[in-house]
Amino acid sequence: MPTVLALETSCDETAVAVVRDRHLLSNVVSSQIQVHQQYGGVVPEVASRQHLEAMNWAIAQALADSGLGWAGIDGVAATCAPGLVGALLVGLTAAKTLAILHNKPFIGVHHLEGHIYASYLSEPQLEPPFLCLLVSGGHTSLIYVKGCGQYETLGETRDDAAGEAFDKVARLMGLGYPGGPVIDRLAKDGNPQAFALPEGKISLPEGGYHPYDSSFSGLKTAMLRLTQSLQNSSKLLPVADLAASFQDTVARSLTKRAIACAKDYGLGAIAVGGGVAANSGLRLRLQEAAEAENLRVLFPPLKFCTDNAAMIACAAADHLKHGHTSPLTLGVQSRLPLSQVMSLYQSGGYSSG
Repeated sequence: MPTVLALETSCDETAVAVVRDRHLLSNVVSSQIQVHQQYGGVVPEVASRQHLEAMNWAIAQALADSGLGWAGIDGVAATCAPGLVGALLVGLTAAKTLAILHNKPFIGVHHLEGHIYASYLSEPQLEPPFLCLLVSGGHTSLIYVKGCGQYETLGETRDDAAGEAFDKVARLMGLGYPGGPVIDRLAKDGNPQAFALPEGKISLPEGGYHPYDSSFSGLKTAMLRLTQSLQNSSKLLPVADLAASFQDTVARSLTKRAIACAKDYGLGAIAVGGGVAANSGLRLRLQEAAEAENLRVLFPPLKFCTDNAAMIACAAADHLKHGHTSPLTLGVQSRLPLSQVMSLYQSGGYSSG
């Protein structure tokens, strides 16, 4: 299995990691959360500049932590899509430069494929087929994982992603940014049945509802009206109960769809990826539901839920093992369907022999 050094700069973490055979050799993450908190969200131009400042240090630290020199690196990878264009360009340009300087193959990686591969880092024996519930700030999808680069999206959000809903609800309750961790923390002291909130459903033209697609805009609007009503009553907001009720509704919605999808497609394992995979409410509810249906659920360690380069390196190593490399002319894309992952590669660029 090739050893890959990978860079991840799709949003507000500057990350560099080295992975060999699904085993982590080094993992460096420089977070920008404190920089963007004052703005209530990520500012793309600021994120790009922060990546520039942290990149050289992160690369040097990851290489040193791995205990390897460049002779021990088989390929250099970077996230190329989707994400913030300016931020992606920093990582992509750095990775291409390193690949040229050290005469290594270059591998561009789809960010969502990286989140799928996060589960391989903690479960090296995991093999397709399985279902991936990918829940993050920008994406909420149910993905049928068939093999390296082979994916079918079976369900997705029609509006807000789950992580985006957490951030927006936290903001309207005055809890700051990012919203996921603070809502999760408050929910532990709240009553999840305190407020009845709507679970978003997607209607089908022929009647009924889509079994796997999600919607969180209605839930977000319900939370807005509820908090406004409580504020107008001149009472202190019961933030713990609000957080618990909201979180439980999101977890219930995601769990119901993931379990139904896995059963319908005969998939015995559900791997969860993305920042919302760190949510304790989702972890508990999905684990309990899966056990009741004799399904296996895999949650990555918390450090692999949020954006990191280890998952990018793991995906790149698998592609490189299959002979997939990317041309140095590869650009970045703010959006790219997961179904188009293989458009990033050309065959025959690497031989493990």
